[in-house]
Amino acid sequence: MLFSITITGAHPNNFEIGSTDGAMMRLEGRRAVVTGASGAIGHAIAIAFAREGAKVVVNYHTGAAAAAQCVAEIADIGGDAWAVAADVADAQAVASLVTAARSALGGIDVWANIAGADILTGVGGLVSDGEKLSRLIEVDLRGTVQCCWAAAPEISDGGSIINLSWDLALHGMAGRNPEMFAAVKAGVTGYTRSLARSLAPEIRVNEIAPGWIETAFVKTDMTEAYRKRVIEETPMSRFGRPEDIAAAAVYLASEESSFVTGQTLKVNGGLSS
Repeated sequence: MLFSITITGAHPNNFEIGSTDGAMMRLEGRRAVVTGASGAIGHAIAIAFAREGAKVVVNYHTGAAAAAQCVAEIADIGGDAWAVAADVADAQAVASLVTAARSALGGIDVWANIAGADILTGVGGLVSDGEKLSRLIEVDLRGTVQCCWAAAPEISDGGSIINLSWDLALHGMAGRNPEMFAAVKAGVTGYTRSLARSLAPEIRVNEIAPGWIETAFVKTDMTEAYRKRVIEETPMSRFGRPEDIAAAAVYLASEESSFVTGQTLKVNGGLSS
């Protein structure tokens, strides 16, 4: 099922990324789609894009309330946003998402593939390893490819596609969950580099590889001892914030990165530099 809604209303805004009054907006007039924007990282990217002047389609699968809040926060800062439900693992839903985005925005300049399967928290953390692997492949890898295939013909010349990988997919991490996650995200990295060559010079394609970011798993499921270990091993001595990833996404969406394509931008606090 796919539908679009526009929400207005007062919600507190805790994000500080973006232009201040009087400063030039780096994405003024741009039209952006952010998949998985009901999650922490996607939410931060959508807000950051809007702060920089972009109109934004906020995609979600099951997080309707979170997507509505994201749209409301964008409205509060004077931006335009639409929440559109679609499962990126479903090719028909992706096609409908592209159609809805084109209709709402009048075209597409930026597409950020942030949607990902949760295999760590809630029900996602309780299923078998085989089910986890299947879901990761369907959402993180197949979903990214399907979105790129469907969106690329609609993206304007000079536009940008941003994919989401994982820093430790490039360097390795022991454990069954990290093994699966690394395998799938490494596939995203290979696809990103190949697609960048296919779409150049009209469309740039890059990816962000986050390190440890303060997401639901870190906040609710990680032990205090492990948190301390991560901080000690990270040169910047802290976890990353979703806003750190959003800042990188704004750069890759903007003209500042006009000569950057096929690249992996690691945002990891120096953990695997």
